[in-house]
Amino acid sequence: MIKNLFFAVLVCFLFATVVLAEGTKNGWELNLQQLSLNLTSTEVHNSAPEFSQTRLKADSQTSIQGKLDFFANYFASKLFWSNGLKAEYGKTYVRPIDKDETITENANKILLTTDLTYRLWNIEKFLGGFEAGPFANIGYETEFDATEVEIGGVKERHLRQIIRGKAGAKLFEGKYLKELYVAVVGESDFTYSPTSDKLACEAGFKAETDVRDGVKFIAWSYYRNYLSQSKEYTSDLEYEVEVELRLDVKLWNNLAVAPFVNYYSASAKRFNCVAENWYTGISLSYSTFFVKAKEI
Repeated sequence: MIKNLFFAVLVCFLFATVVLAEGTKNGWELNLQQLSLNLTSTEVHNSAPEFSQTRLKADSQTSIQGKLDFFANYFASKLFWSNGLKAEYGKTYVRPIDKDETITENANKILLTTDLTYRLWNIEKFLGGFEAGPFANIGYETEFDATEVEIGGVKERHLRQIIRGKAGAKLFEGKYLKELYVAVVGESDFTYSPTSDKLACEAGFKAETDVRDGVKFIAWSYYRNYLSQSKEYTSDLEYEVEVELRLDVKLWNNLAVAPFVNYYSASAKRFNCVAENWYTGISLSYSTFFVKAKEI
């Protein structure tokens, strides 16, 4: 999979050499890409096993999740500098009859990144047009709350803390193709002591298109494969992959309702297990440009 993506990007770069052009934007761009709230609730009263209807035998539960995507980007004649803040947090409350309420987290992540890309080519017609070039990225990933994990049969709480660097090639800022990249990744994981340094390869994309006026389809995904680590822990992953599909339907100005499906899967290195998480729902989201870069 990774080799095929490298080859696809290389082909695009070779094609681009015959259609060199200047960048299409210049200056700062401040973009609140998404501020959303996802909420689902089921309330059951006087439940009894004698009922034949499933809805009257279910447990009451409420799921709440909030998400923020904010970017501060700067476009220069040959450079694209992107700074991002992504945060998501959510909880699920399950209230069984005659039992104590249980609370689990369904999202818990903060990601700060800064990314510098050299605007090497501007392809005007292929795939709706896009820019391309090499890039370097550094980011810090952590959590709102420490996560409980089991190590050697003992449950402990650790706050996830990772410094991650990437270097690779990227297609970006296209009409349909907002981002397509392949990269080599280096991580320093400070979650446990001693620190574990890891090497991985990664590929990802983001694409969007207008279905009709006021309706936009958005898809994004990434795949990260861990190749080595300096210190082994039970929680080490072999790979992780995430995919999200959403349909933004504009309600009023910058307010939209968006049905979505999110899939996340990971494989553990130290024990034979592949885990999956499907999250589907409808979110109420807000997005806007505080500042837009100048079109050239």
